[in-house]
Amino acid sequence: MNSKGKILWVDDEIDLLKPHIMYLENKGYEVVPVHSGEDAIHLTQEDTFDLVLLDEMMTGLDGLTTLKYIKEIDPNLPIIMITKNEEESLMEEAIASHITNYLTKPVNPSQILIACKNVLETKKIQSDSAAQGYLKDFQDIGEKISSAKTLDDWYEINHRLTDWMVRFDSLGDQGLGEILDEQHDEANRQFSTFIENEYLNLIGESSDTITSPKILDAHVLPLLQKDKDVVLVVIDCLRVDQWKSLEKILYGSFNIKTEFHLSILPTATPFSRNAIFSGLYPDEFPKIFPNEWEKMIRDETSMNRYEGEFLKSYLQRNNLSQVSMNYTKVITPEDGQKFANHINEYKNTNLLALVVNFVDMLGHSRSESNVLKEMIPDESAYRKAVCSWMEQSWLKDVFEQISEWNKIVVLTSDHGSIRVKKPVQVKGDRETSDGIRYKYGKNLHVSSKVAMKIDSSKEFRLPTIDGASDYILSKDEYYFLYPNNYNRFARRYENSFQHGGISMDEMIVPVGILTGKGK
Repeated sequence: MNSKGKILWVDDEIDLLKPHIMYLENKGYEVVPVHSGEDAIHLTQEDTFDLVLLDEMMTGLDGLTTLKYIKEIDPNLPIIMITKNEEESLMEEAIASHITNYLTKPVNPSQILIACKNVLETKKIQSDSAAQGYLKDFQDIGEKISSAKTLDDWYEINHRLTDWMVRFDSLGDQGLGEILDEQHDEANRQFSTFIENEYLNLIGESSDTITSPKILDAHVLPLLQKDKDVVLVVIDCLRVDQWKSLEKILYGSFNIKTEFHLSILPTATPFSRNAIFSGLYPDEFPKIFPNEWEKMIRDETSMNRYEGEFLKSYLQRNNLSQVSMNYTKVITPEDGQKFANHINEYKNTNLLALVVNFVDMLGHSRSESNVLKEMIPDESAYRKAVCSWMEQSWLKDVFEQISEWNKIVVLTSDHGSIRVKKPVQVKGDRETSDGIRYKYGKNLHVSSKVAMKIDSSKEFRLPTIDGASDYILSKDEYYFLYPNNYNRFARRYENSFQHGGISMDEMIVPVGILTGKGK
């Protein structure tokens, strides 16, 4: 039988502990007993151990001194200290020396076993449990995918699948990751069919679905009307699974409730994020903001330049002109740090709106960088990269400061993204837009198998741009390319993260409601 771990047990009365040692050995551990700190230090230099059980009061070198020497040899070696001394100062000194656990004598074999399992087997036990849990859940999720009829059904399916993705990130997937990916892909295919059939109903006048233009109505307006201050944070291109990973970082400062909203089509910033800040569908932009619209379509790289004005107009239309408001968009780390340095200047602002572009920029930069492609090969690595950024970023400092204010934070995104794998040729005229997951133009031709075509933009509450009213929206994992330089661009964008089309990953968007703990 393979050993569950190699344990060095250090105690000047080690002979009295033979029953404990035999108990651990019968449970599958290899135990090396020594009588002194000096012997422990020597063995640690010569051999490799998974765990040290260390008596605190020994003749010769005491436990704390031995602990310090062992940590110099191997800083990452887990050490459980065992002592009769219950003085708090001793415990604090041991903890400061980075012990893994602290047990007080007398200890029985079961206590030692649990402590060893906690150090050596927790991840495996939890991983095995997660794998068994997913296998039990697999059939039920599959049945729900087959029978889903409402958007709430799809919210639940996406919620359960993304939960398993995040759990497997930390615990390992026990070889089930590929099965989870296949089930997720099948869910996306069925979701695309659902959206093709139901989207017009979901955005209809009588629909109560919370779509991009209804975010403010649903989550911000009611609070402002009750004289509650709000911080609205829009993290561009944040997926549900990424948000679930980020939640863990913010739990220490906030109580968090997560809901969902549906991004409008196309799932692209010029449409969905403008819709959030204006409270309008895109076909209303040219009517209510004709001057701004003309400037936007003349320069597609700046189609989100008027979000602050849109938000101000929204407040005026809802009789909230008296609300003090600040809108800030952060693109560079320098901009973010500058904002963080001045965060207390916004403490008395009724509505603080913050747009953060990092997640979207990371996804797009990955398409252009072989180094980033290697660092972020898949969705799991993307989640970890986003969390790593948050841990070190100015935004975490901002959240920690805001958590002390008496404000409610509404955190959301304009859309998510999907990793594309299947290139498809698109034919259109010279004025066709250059999106990877969606395009608008004239005379667009693409198979209905890979994309949904919109011939009437008015029906889908979309604007006519430069006389073009046709839109095509990619489904599943397809991405659009022109015939020119097809192979070159196919290689360039394969396995990149894109948005604009129809998938759960792009359309189902998190809404986090955060309140500072103790507020």
